[in-house]
Amino acid sequence: MIRLRILEILEEQDHTKYWLFKRMDMLSYRNFQKIIENRTTGIKFETLNKLCRVLDVPVGELFAQDDNFKNDPQNVSGDDTKNANQY
Repeated sequence: MIRLRILEILEEQDHTKYWLFKRMDMLSYRNFQKIIENRTTGIKFETLNKLCRVLDVPVGELFAQDDNFKNDPQNVSGDDTKNANQY
């Protein structure tokens, strides 16, 4: 699964979520929270562009591929064995 690395980048740069939210000019903190916690199914190119500009990273740095990642906040271990034979 492809995931966003926003929280990792913020930590690397010693910034907070609030710092990023204020610079993103987003209307909804709820939508912002879903994006940074990988609980969204889509993201606008405009939002990706803003993230790259504000965080000063190339677009490829925003993403990581993690086969064990499941964007279910309740499943922090990434263990999805119950659905392993579904595909």
